[in-house]
Amino acid sequence: MLILLPPSETKTPRRRGAPLKLERLSFPGLTRTRSLIADTLAAASAGPDACHRLGISPGVAAEVARNVDLRTSPAQMVADLYTGVLYDALDLASLDSAATRRARRWIVVQSALFGALRLGDKVPAYRLSMSTKLPGLAPLAAIWRPELDTEMTAAAGRGVIVDCRSSTYAAAWHPGQEQARRWVRIVVPGATHMAKHTRGLVTRHLVETGTDARSPAALRDVLATRFEVALQEPARATVPWDLSVTPA
Repeated sequence: MLILLPPSETKTPRRRGAPLKLERLSFPGLTRTRSLIADTLAAASAGPDACHRLGISPGVAAEVARNVDLRTSPAQMVADLYTGVLYDALDLASLDSAATRRARRWIVVQSALFGALRLGDKVPAYRLSMSTKLPGLAPLAAIWRPELDTEMTAAAGRGVIVDCRSSTYAAAWHPGQEQARRWVRIVVPGATHMAKHTRGLVTRHLVETGTDARSPAALRDVLATRFEVALQEPARATVPWDLSVTPA
């Protein structure tokens, strides 16, 4: 199983520790592109007009300033980095050891800066959205799409792809036709806050249950033990199944 999560805009910076080592991150085929985006982001984040240049609210200027020191700032595990509604509901720190091992195997966080990360990877706090246009570069989703194809296709293998990403991050990688038959998008009716919260609960339930579903119907059955669910088959082979999920 591959569970795709979006990052969170809110992150917990680490005060001390070893800096980022790109060559030690998962998916080493992404190293060259990670380096290019990191250096471009650092340069664009320097100076008093950085927020304007990046199209980011001045209210988060301190977070943008951290981008300047990406190569030297303390890095920490992805499992501890992201905060916010989805990650609060997932509550990785409270998982037992078996569920934690499954989470590290199954979960991949899509990142505008790093492409894709596993929970054990160590990166610094940063501020960059997939929708941000960096000076001199193509749109980030377009940059990542060919780079992620090989890595994510291999990571997905023959298992179900559980897609909890927002549309902005989903644009960076779509499974190919063969894997799309097992590609399931988690759809949550209601407000964005509730959608994020429910996707966190869905992810937690999957890693706690430990059932490696091999089809969209099997995934529906696993989630039906905890949620109200409805599975909709796609009209075309290249788009995901939609699994509507509501807390019971």
